[in-house]
Amino acid sequence: MNKAELIDAMAAGAGISKADAKKALDAFVGATGGALKKGDRVALVGFGSFSVSKRAARKGRNPQTGKEINIPAKKVVKFKAGADLNKKVG
Repeated sequence: MNKAELIDAMAAGAGISKADAKKALDAFVGATGGALKKGDRVALVGFGSFSVSKRAARKGRNPQTGKEINIPAKKVVKFKAGADLNKKVG
């Protein structure tokens, strides 16, 4: 499902226009991104939680040349599915 399909599904499920569904989705993405940028955790009970994790610097290899390279440390976003979501999928 891509963003346009998600907007269509949200509009149909909530009985709102596609424009309002797009605004709602964009607001959710913006608010979630802002919270994660500050280092906060975003938890949606029954769905899952988004958090930021620090990945340490490490050594890697260029697969074409075999040469060792340094991979810098960075922050990554993680998602952990909630129990209700796991039940629906599994």
